Amino acid sequence: MSSRNQNRPPHSNSNKKVGAEEVVKDKRSSIEIEAEKLEKQGVAGRARAPLSAMVNNTTSDSDGTDLNNIEFTKEDIESLLNEKMKKGNPYNNKIKVDQMVDLIKRLKLCVRWCVHENEKLQSAVESAVKKSCDSEIEMKNKTEELNDTISDMRETISFLEEINAKEKSEKLVAIDDNLNLQQCNSSLQSDLKSANEAYRRLEMEKAIIVESLNDTRDLNKELQDRLKSLKDSQNESIKHKETLANELTCLREELKKIVDDRDRVQGRLNAVIEERENYIKFKYETYSKLDKLAIKTEALEETCSSQKAKITILEQKLRVEREKLEMADLSAVETRAMSEEHKRIIRELQDRLADKEIQVVEGEKLRKKLHNTVLELKGNIRVFCRVRPLLREDRFETNMVVSYPTSIDMLDRGIELVQNGQKQLFTFDKVFSHEASQHDVFTEISQLVQSALDGYKVCIFAYGQTGSGKTYTMMGRPDAPDLKGMIPLSLEQIFQTSQSLKDQGWNFKMQASMLEIYNETIKDLLSSNRSSGFDQTRADNSVHGKQYTIRHDKNGNTHVLDLTIVDVSSPNEISSLLEKAAQIRSMGRTQMNEQSSRSHFVVTLRMCGINENTEQQVQGVLNLIDLAGSERLSKSGATGDRLKEAQAINQSLSSLSNVIFALAKKEEHIPFRDSKLTHLLQPCLEGDSKTLMFVNISPDQSSIDESLCSLRFAARVNAVKLGFHGVRPRHTQGAMSPALARTEKY
Repeated sequence: MSSRNQNRPPHSNSNKKVGAEEVVKDKRSSIEIEAEKLEKQGVAGRARAPLSAMVNNTTSDSDGTDLNNIEFTKEDIESLLNEKMKKGNPYNNKIKVDQMVDLIKRLKLCVRWCVHENEKLQSAVESAVKKSCDSEIEMKNKTEELNDTISDMRETISFLEEINAKEKSEKLVAIDDNLNLQQCNSSLQSDLKSANEAYRRLEMEKAIIVESLNDTRDLNKELQDRLKSLKDSQNESIKHKETLANELTCLREELKKIVDDRDRVQGRLNAVIEERENYIKFKYETYSKLDKLAIKTEALEETCSSQKAKITILEQKLRVEREKLEMADLSAVETRAMSEEHKRIIRELQDRLADKEIQVVEGEKLRKKLHNTVLELKGNIRVFCRVRPLLREDRFETNMVVSYPTSIDMLDRGIELVQNGQKQLFTFDKVFSHEASQHDVFTEISQLVQSALDGYKVCIFAYGQTGSGKTYTMMGRPDAPDLKGMIPLSLEQIFQTSQSLKDQGWNFKMQASMLEIYNETIKDLLSSNRSSGFDQTRADNSVHGKQYTIRHDKNGNTHVLDLTIVDVSSPNEISSLLEKAAQIRSMGRTQMNEQSSRSHFVVTLRMCGINENTEQQVQGVLNLIDLAGSERLSKSGATGDRLKEAQAINQSLSSLSNVIFALAKKEEHIPFRDSKLTHLLQPCLEGDSKTLMFVNISPDQSSIDESLCSLRFAARVNAVKLGFHGVRPRHTQGAMSPALARTEKY
């Protein structure tokens, strides 16, 4: 018995168990007390007086109001903000002032209450966060202690089980001590049962503590989220205040800049008026020289035609003589003598024919020289203005805002824009009224198109706001053959003239390419991988790995890498390609235009001519461009993809304006690379290129601001003079042909 008593475990573990139970009970009581406090605070906060009970006290001084007894609900604040002035005598200002003062006082009280509640909420959140952190730490410590107690109890249970096993074995050996062993066993069983019950209680208390800890964490998280939202709203208010201050500063600086710009523009305007007077004097002198040159040209053409007629008569005589020679039945001496005579006549006729051909060549040289001189005297960049007629949508407009001067020096060259009762006059190389037909317009540019066959780089493009008639001018109407635009008419003239020059030994090879610049991205309109329709994805910058990069060589020629180039030999082929490209081109609908061009459309025709008789070669390029129209977003109502398209169009046209201004000022650096459009047009705006711009305007009153901006830009363009003069067309060898050649500087 003494040995068994010595093997019993000590009772220290049971003491630990009792202490843990007391700690858990204390913790639960403290948590319940804290929850009751929070509920009381919430009830006290909800028990505050509503706004309607404190309306009568708002007329007193706001500084003396006790904010602890006032509470504003969301409905009270909304009704206070939406409160309107009571209708009364409209001439009794005192009542209105009293009502306004009362409303202002109530608004101030509401604002002070919001600030006070915000501060109380922040302090409550901070205290709750602190209490939650402390509670979490205490819970963690108590949990560790309980875990230690549980582990000790488990060790005690295992130890008791071992003792129980030993006692059972000893029971078999010591039958004499059976009664004592049974008593010991029963005591051990009771101890084991009590230990198990204590273990179950500890497990239940542990679960309760863990659940309360999770609730405390959720409350902490919710309070932290509310604190974060309050801080975010406070930061947004501070940022808004700083933004308003910065905008005010920027507006003041812009006002100062506008005043300075107005003074500079006034000085420039005076200088421009003086230059204009000098230009008018020079223009009259130039016109007189042009008239003399035209008279000489007509005389030379008449001489050439008469010489050709004489050559035809001589050839007919030569055939008659040959027939007489064959039919004559003369003697051998007479036949030999007649043969020698005929040979002599033939040699004389051949010599005369060679002389006449030389005269024709010289006459063609002089004609080309005079033709190019006329174009150069008219300016390197010529500007034609075209006014579209009023549409059915403009039927409510009573009068057009444009007029045409009838004086001799301004006839067909001047246009007046009426704005706010004041007329603004603009002068260009040619002005087409709203009654001008497509044929009338093409007649003026046909000579410029002819220069491309002479071996020059020629560029014709249309500029203006959306809906001003650019696409109609350049493309015309596909369903009306009589209303073809400048692009199809120019291409037809090139092929017709090249066919007529075959009689003089000239053979031409034509290559065409067509592209569009959509959102500052080059799109190949002749690629076999493209399908018709605007729904095709246009976001890719390449098609199957193709990068359309613009390159300019040392000869001033432009190449777009990976661009499709098609050999064409007839007007039907180029017409079918043009129709295909027009169907694929990006079009869209805006509030200003039912079918608005959303990209810059560029048609390029390269010509290489070889004369089989003289082995001489010429190369020319014809660029025909329909620019997308500028638009104001407030009028077009563009959103989504249309908004991105409008921003890209306005940006590229702005880059074109910067290039024109830099050329006009003769700056050293010209920003051609600011956009794909100006980079592509670089050879057309410098060097020996011959460039013509159509500025299209709308005559209705609603478009007067855009029309005025377009005319001012066109006036800038008309004042630009390209930097290289006296440059020959590109050719390789031999004397110039009778049809296209040039051998002298103009």
